[in-house]
Amino acid sequence: MTTETRMVDQSDVPRRPDREAARPRRRLLARGRAVASTALSVCITLLGLAALTFFIGRLLPLDPVVAVLGDNVTKEAYDAMYHQLGLDQPLIVQFGSYLHGILTLDLGTALTTGKPVLQDIARVFPATLELASVAVVIGTGLGIPAGVFSAMYRDTWLDHLVRVIGLLGHSTPNFWLGLMGLVLLYGKLGWIGGPGRIDLAYEFDLVDGSGFYLLDAARSGSWDVFANVFSHIVLPASLLGFSAMAYISRMTRSFMIEQLGQEYVVTARAKGLSWARTVWIHAFRNIAVQVVTVVALSYAFLLEGAVLTETVFAWPGFGRYLTNALLAGDMNAVVGCTLLIGLIFVTLNLLCDVLYRIVDPRTR
Repeated sequence: MTTETRMVDQSDVPRRPDREAARPRRRLLARGRAVASTALSVCITLLGLAALTFFIGRLLPLDPVVAVLGDNVTKEAYDAMYHQLGLDQPLIVQFGSYLHGILTLDLGTALTTGKPVLQDIARVFPATLELASVAVVIGTGLGIPAGVFSAMYRDTWLDHLVRVIGLLGHSTPNFWLGLMGLVLLYGKLGWIGGPGRIDLAYEFDLVDGSGFYLLDAARSGSWDVFANVFSHIVLPASLLGFSAMAYISRMTRSFMIEQLGQEYVVTARAKGLSWARTVWIHAFRNIAVQVVTVVALSYAFLLEGAVLTETVFAWPGFGRYLTNALLAGDMNAVVGCTLLIGLIFVTLNLLCDVLYRIVDPRTR
């Protein structure tokens, strides 16, 4: 038998069934290792964040006992509260107790309100989540088209206009814009609602207490309440959306300019493809992953708490709660809020990874 015949005979031998059956198992094991690695990195990140904020909070020159009882307190009452708060224990023991509380969803009691920190966060966070969600919709809906058109018509009046608006969005203080907007649109013209989330006359008409006023009013069909809530949220959300739009449009323009200089764009134009189709169908698809990252980061910073905006508009949200806790030296609330901020960024990063696989098949 010749060598060529032997090669043909070996090629006719079927593959071993056990190798074919092992492929799905290998894929499953690989996915399991990826999930376990991601979960481990998330746990390590949150543990490091908890340790950092806890020990920094304990080393700050703030006295939690004075924050609870005030300055005029007897030594006996001071010592009793000091022991009740566990401050007489070593720092490592206090940290261990705090970690146990985190695992059991017990972040301690807020010294300023006397309620569990987790309960306070659940009360104030929906207000910030609703405000940030409306703001990021405004910022994304305006920022992405502005950045793309600015790159398409580079160095024209449209490009200069978008860049000037972006510069104003970065440089103009939100608290000043908020005050001017309240004076003009609320005080002078009466076009919008005033500070707060809702007028007192409509507050008791909300039948579903999920904390999201727009959603509650829409689900119950109370459109007069919905209109009142919208009149209160439109100005602060627009100001935050203006800042987000400035960042999103600037980054989108930069990404798009880089893509428009690639050879595939020249090739598409040479084949007779329209300029708009080349930009929106081909070039924009290649920057979609980067744009998703920019939008996610903008959303995370908004959820972190727009402190000045919430203060100007008397918005009972997360940023205002964190600021009051810092001013009062309420470290239980501060550490709990810091953990939530870290969890927000970690969650949005994981969500970005999932969106990457949906938007860009090459990452699957």
